[in-house]
Amino acid sequence: MLAGALPAAAVVVPGFVRAVAVFSFTVALSAQPARCALQRRPFLRNFSANCWSHPHPVNMFNSHNVKFYHSKALTSPYPGSRVERSHVPEDKVDWQIEWKDYNPVEYTATSVLAGPSWADPQINDKGFSPKFNERDGEVERRSLNGLYVVENGRPRNPVGRTGLTGRGLLGRWGPNHAADPVVTRWKRDRSGNKIAHPVTGKNILQFVAIKRRDCGEWAIPGGMVDPGEKISATLKREFGEEALNSLQKSPEEKAELEKQLHKLFNQEHFVVYRGYVDDPRNTDNAWMETEAVNYHDENGETMDNLPLEAGDDAGVVKWIDISEKLKLYASHSYFIKLVTEKQGAHWSEDHGPECCE
Repeated sequence: MLAGALPAAAVVVPGFVRAVAVFSFTVALSAQPARCALQRRPFLRNFSANCWSHPHPVNMFNSHNVKFYHSKALTSPYPGSRVERSHVPEDKVDWQIEWKDYNPVEYTATSVLAGPSWADPQINDKGFSPKFNERDGEVERRSLNGLYVVENGRPRNPVGRTGLTGRGLLGRWGPNHAADPVVTRWKRDRSGNKIAHPVTGKNILQFVAIKRRDCGEWAIPGGMVDPGEKISATLKREFGEEALNSLQKSPEEKAELEKQLHKLFNQEHFVVYRGYVDDPRNTDNAWMETEAVNYHDENGETMDNLPLEAGDDAGVVKWIDISEKLKLYASHSYFIKLVTEKQGAHWSEDHGPECCE
């Protein structure tokens, strides 16, 4: 639950509460100096100033000691538009901080208002009565982070104010669920031996990355969960569509791809993260959540039979060496860092204490 009392106009619709994430972020950043706090948040490091605003720590669930942040969710202009968000000072992000003069911009993209199958109607449309915090028919309106507040008929972003109401480019009011398959292998030389980083001595991990057509940033080849679809199916489908161009294959080629994908996605895997994502498309009433899962090809044998080919929303696809120098879309760098920790791979050349630079 959100810490503190709810506003008089707010209600929380009964539902279920799930674990916030596989990993618990226990560092109390608000108690640390600003310079140190930035260093303790790996998914905010190494991004240029024009892509990131200042960090905004917000306690969502005190019982879990979890900290979430708005950074890309505060940037302007809003993706695919010239819409500028209302400025939200750092000390006004948290909904618990009273701000009577808060006057966010209202924006929902015309592509969403056109009523595609993946989008909700407008909140006041006749016959539209969404069941927030519940499984609403085939649409999953429950959040991976537990219950969220519904105020004046609209779900409220659990992390805080974003300076923009409506749905922006997002189809669903409330949580918009995605799945991100992190497919990895060890970097090897021509003899098949693992390549270690010359400074750290740790083996270098590679992952399949796509260059998004919409913004030109490199990212994990993930996508949105279709209504009624299981996460496992989304992970496999999105990887096939974006990294292997499966939508353009012949029936025979699709059948062969399916065999290889089944082998890769049915092996032992590692759930990297489940929960809220700091995404530039987020608004006060609609936000991204994801489940990121690592599928590691230890010997490289499976991926050798899967030639990469960009498709669907991907402009380019390739294997990328993993290190802290990566600059990826949304919170993807953070997910990748968690994978390197799990696999014991190279990430940073800095062996010193995190807050002693």
